[in-house]
Parts: sequence; C-alpha cells; structure tokens
Amino acid sequence: MNSMPFYFPKPHALWERRTNENTNGLIHEYSPKSVDIENFDEGQIASFIAKLNRRPCKCLGWKSPFEVLFNTLLHLT
Repeated sequence: MNSMPFYFPKPHALWERRTNENTNGLIHEYSPKSVDIENFDEGQIASFIAKLNRRPCKCLGWKSPFEVLFNTLLHLT
C-alpha cells in the first residue's frame, strides 16, 4: 500500500488554507454567508460549479480549471 503524506492546517490559521479561503470567497459571490445553501436546488449549485470551473485563474496561466483538466481552449470573449 502506498503512503501519501497529509497536511492538516492549524485551526483558525487562514494563511495556511489560501486556496480554500479563496474558493469560499468566490462561492460567496453567488451565495452570501447569510443564505443557507440548503435553499438552492441541484441545478443552481451545478450552475455555480460550472461558472467557477470556467473562471480564468492567475495560478493556471489565466486558463480556467476546465481548460487545464480537459486540455481544451474556451472562448470566453
């Protein structure tokens, strides 16, 4: 069995979870903190996911996660 190292950030150490915190901020563009995500149907959540996966990222050379994963080019203009 192969072993894989795990990293567990310290509680309340936001600087150790930058990607997670950034993604949470992007999600809040579609759903404010005061709104319960249980109120959204599966179609709305799928729409949020699709928008986030097609959003260009600086760390990916301004490609979207979709473009990197599927090795394709989206025309976003």
